Amino acid sequence: MLEPNVFKAYDVRGIYPTEIDEKGAYAIGRAYVEEFGPKRIAVGHDMRVSGPQMVAALTEGATDGGADVIDIGLIGTEMLYFAVGSLELDGGITCTASHNPKEYTGFKIVRAGALPVGGDSGLPEVRDRALKGFGEVVRKGDIEKKDIWPDFVDRVLSFIDPSAVKPLRIVVDAANGMGGRMLEPVLERLPQIEAVRCYFEPDGNFPNHEPNPLLPENREFIVAKVKEEKADLGIAFDGDADRCFFVDETGEFVPGDFVTALFAETFLAKEPGAKIIYDVRASWAVAHTIEQAGGTALINRVGHAFIKHRMRETGAVFGGEVSGHYYFRDFSKADSGIIPALLMLEYVSKQGKPLSETLRPYRDRYFITGELNTRVSDTAAKLAELEKRFSSQGEITHLDGLSVDAKDWHFNVRPSNTEPLLRLNLEALSPELMEEKCGEVLAVIRS
Repeated sequence: MLEPNVFKAYDVRGIYPTEIDEKGAYAIGRAYVEEFGPKRIAVGHDMRVSGPQMVAALTEGATDGGADVIDIGLIGTEMLYFAVGSLELDGGITCTASHNPKEYTGFKIVRAGALPVGGDSGLPEVRDRALKGFGEVVRKGDIEKKDIWPDFVDRVLSFIDPSAVKPLRIVVDAANGMGGRMLEPVLERLPQIEAVRCYFEPDGNFPNHEPNPLLPENREFIVAKVKEEKADLGIAFDGDADRCFFVDETGEFVPGDFVTALFAETFLAKEPGAKIIYDVRASWAVAHTIEQAGGTALINRVGHAFIKHRMRETGAVFGGEVSGHYYFRDFSKADSGIIPALLMLEYVSKQGKPLSETLRPYRDRYFITGELNTRVSDTAAKLAELEKRFSSQGEITHLDGLSVDAKDWHFNVRPSNTEPLLRLNLEALSPELMEEKCGEVLAVIRS
């Protein structure tokens, strides 16, 4: 089974086995190899229940296509990026459905250098080949198993000075995804960290809550636990652990744009004048912080494929998205969930004060709505209506959806890649103005 709709803008994702099953996995593996011609690729999977059998089928398809496969086993998504980059492979595929509910499965696919395969970089061609079918097997590739865990742990720890990390009490919610398995060997190297480990055992049934910390209902546990444990910090991961989210010691969620601003300072202290990438949804806090620290702020379209391409194009040292994806030039120009967790431990240690105090200047100046989603019947028509309504109030840009920038407030509205939704992010320099302008924009979207 392989429904065409499982091929999304950035990856393959669908319900198992009604939308995609082992036959579909075989077809994707073989189509990928026949489309791009890689000689050696890495293949792995996360804790999804369907993962082992899906990867077995994928591997058979890839080897039937003629590629040699390095089986790296149970991994988080960023470990695929690491393997492809560090082993100088021609590409790789991991079976994951990221933060989606338990009935989903899918694949994230990369080429050499961990360059993503997406909607505008070869995924439609893979889809077409997979749906068309195949001829006879010309060459059967070989399969080799490889343990990349020790080298991965060394690599992520190289982003910080472990001796600078002070004793901290933290709560970690791995949501039964890959975060617990990946963080455990890292924490062994940081004995000064007292970690309250929550839901560390990988379980694709997600018995406690869905592995999507962007949804407030999935953050309720860690917010309460941080308060209960009187912890210095809370860290939550999504399912495949390529995204990391933070809660300060008071239990307040830290938006991804504020995290991007904090980390930008860290990188600019090490590499003065460096370029930092951020997405169109972000708070002004990001650009202001980068510029004040002497860096170059580069605004970009949303989406990992676009961020990674811009990083290669510009040599940017770091990039961050509101959604909790953080990208590192020196990590195959890819995103990681473990590296941000380590950077935050180092950052809080060096600041020598509670995270809430460090964040106060941002929270007192920048007032953000977070992402507000509205289902609409015609996204293009709504965007045109919004532009007409607000064009006199600020500068209009179309880098990604519609952005309006006024003197003391701004917003971005983007259509969803997969649903008839408009996604609004708005910010103002006072809570009253934020509420007022948010109401005005939503009134147009929802009329």
